[in-house]
Amino acid sequence: MHNDFSNAQRAEVLTAALPYIRRYNGKIIVVKYGGNAMVNPQLKGQVMEDIVLLWLIGVKVVLVHGGGPEISEVMDKLGKKSEFINGLRVTDKETVDIAQMVLSGKVNKSLVNMLEANGGKAMGISGVDGRLIEAKFRDPQLGYVGDVTKVNIQPVLDLLEKGYIPVISTIGCDKEGNTYNINGDTAAGHIAGALEAERLIMMTDIAGILRDKDDPSTLIPHITEEEAKQLYTEGVISGGMIPKVDCCLEALNHGTKHVVIMDGRIPHSILMELLTDEGAGTMVTKG
Repeated sequence: MHNDFSNAQRAEVLTAALPYIRRYNGKIIVVKYGGNAMVNPQLKGQVMEDIVLLWLIGVKVVLVHGGGPEISEVMDKLGKKSEFINGLRVTDKETVDIAQMVLSGKVNKSLVNMLEANGGKAMGISGVDGRLIEAKFRDPQLGYVGDVTKVNIQPVLDLLEKGYIPVISTIGCDKEGNTYNINGDTAAGHIAGALEAERLIMMTDIAGILRDKDDPSTLIPHITEEEAKQLYTEGVISGGMIPKVDCCLEALNHGTKHVVIMDGRIPHSILMELLTDEGAGTMVTKG
């Protein structure tokens, strides 16, 4: 690949990206990362490279990550069965401990390590640190699954100010000292809103919002808040897409400028979204 690309072409690509680099320099971008892009080691490496590249050109990147598959894997090893109600993991006291161990320990530190190995400067924190994510019980049936009640964003701002890429695992806490498993998309929406981020990028395992969920060519490139509500009613936004779009609207209502739902399985989709006029996925805006 590299040989087909002359130095002149390389230079041209960089100058074409200049207006976008100028636009995002010094701005906050929140990336919600999970699903397939996180399970495939090659894709994972590329996402980390993309984030370091953005950080090096002066974009303030905040990485919020999930880790559902990893939690299930560890539970299997411990002989504990994963149970889900409406896509949310039923979380007893032991499960929330496992979630905290896997997300804030294994997954979080491996991402920090990869960012550092690519030349970035990263710091991992969980929603418990500095009481970043305060939460309460969502539904007694679900156990320690939390609804976000408050975001104390100062620890993230402190890290950004010192030049770090904050890497956030979505464990929440309350004043009584309980810890909660928080849906990663929901947490990302709240964090992006609290930061009044320029953009929230949700990496998923599909191309974006599709008019026909089985046909990638029916991608809807841009929708407003009103149109999103219409698509709920029509049943176009259904299943696992509902919490994602809810979280987009949540972020927009709290001050995020644009939200993009994009395909994390495509190599360098983040760079295509931010540094080209093509973009990637579905952009959701207020109006």
